[in-house]
Amino acid sequence: MSKYIYLTCTPEALVASMLPPEGFGMYLSTGTKKRNKGQTIYFEVDLPQIENIIDMDSLNKRCVAKEDGSPKSSVYMSVYRVLEMIPTTALKSLYLTTDHGCVLELKKAVYDRSRESVNALHLYQELCPVTPLVVSDMTPSAFLRKLTDGSTTITLPKLLFVELKLGELATNPLGGSAEHLPYPNVGHMRDCLEILRGEYEKHMKTVQRIFSGTLLYRTIESGFYVGAKDDIVFYPYPSMKQLEDINYEFFRGI
Repeated sequence: MSKYIYLTCTPEALVASMLPPEGFGMYLSTGTKKRNKGQTIYFEVDLPQIENIIDMDSLNKRCVAKEDGSPKSSVYMSVYRVLEMIPTTALKSLYLTTDHGCVLELKKAVYDRSRESVNALHLYQELCPVTPLVVSDMTPSAFLRKLTDGSTTITLPKLLFVELKLGELATNPLGGSAEHLPYPNVGHMRDCLEILRGEYEKHMKTVQRIFSGTLLYRTIESGFYVGAKDDIVFYPYPSMKQLEDINYEFFRGI
């Protein structure tokens, strides 16, 4: 049986498995007896690119079929500072699962910085290795660079985050409609956005310090971003119409 390597993001871990990506996602979300339930976000990692930084002997000894011939579901290889040690070139597709085990594959795409909206405010959910919800007047590439280039006292070696929808609040924080924004703290979010409008030296403001563990997939705006400094890998997220066409089960599950 083939061996796969996955980087799970919530929580952060490097996991070996004999399950292919869709089967691994279903296993993480629902367990082996369907008694578990929870979202998961994970990358498939290109094993040949990381053979020199993981214990291959341990992988080959532990990630083997069970006595009854069934595949080994998971072997944890690392649970500490995993994202930063994996080169972005080794990251393959990104996978999202619903809490009932429906899996959506997101593939890499070339990121066009020239199409970034420079006059709007943004909402970013950081996912790994830290998890605050942040509003910012910086574009995704500028936000990533700011948090990873060492120019501030708070610096990360690498970051995975997703851009979420702000709707009319992106250009009109106080007066814009929030009718279709299912966030529980919209009033506080408006205040944070207005602070960015008024304090020109402030480019980001924390809305929520701790991630609940559940991402509202319908609120995703552009997609997921991972990298450091100017090394940015982009995983675009389909529109609701596109999602209904390409993966109806996932669409129904969110």
